[in-house]
Amino acid sequence: MFTGIIEELGSVEAGPRFSVNCSLVLSDLTPGASIAVNGVCLTAVDIRPDGFSADLAPETLRVTNLGDLKPGDLVNLERPVTPITRLSGHIVQGHVDGVGTLESLENYVLKVQVPKDLDRFLVYKGSIAIDGISLTIANVQDGLVTVAIIPHTWEATNLKATKPGHRINIECDVLAKHVDKLMSHMREGHA
Repeated sequence: MFTGIIEELGSVEAGPRFSVNCSLVLSDLTPGASIAVNGVCLTAVDIRPDGFSADLAPETLRVTNLGDLKPGDLVNLERPVTPITRLSGHIVQGHVDGVGTLESLENYVLKVQVPKDLDRFLVYKGSIAIDGISLTIANVQDGLVTVAIIPHTWEATNLKATKPGHRINIECDVLAKHVDKLMSHMREGHA
């Protein structure tokens, strides 16, 4: 489990495996540990003094933007929470629900077109993880999600390198997904 509070920006490196150059998140990273990369929970399998590598399953490549990344691209990194960690963002599992498209990013207002099947999980003032960043929805209408970001988020994340048209990982709030499932069972008479 993660919080969506990005700890470090890493950069993708070339090679046969998905590899990231970084430093801060390596301080307690061990082989087999989870790490969120652009909001995708990966397993670190090769840890070096200047980064780590992870294997990407076909499903991960299908439902995330990790396969779009090129050497030098910036990625958001976060280690999993510990029992004593403050939950500064919201509960982020690292299980991406789909990929949206950045429509615009102007004056610290981000607009993302999300897949239609995710719209039912998105509500005004609700939580969303965009490339692993915990954000609050300022508006949602016809699959277009608007969030406001602060200058710190701009500087500490890969948003500063993202342009309109880029594909962005979307994880909806896990609580919204559970409520949706419970409500569908109630509507079907399975309560």
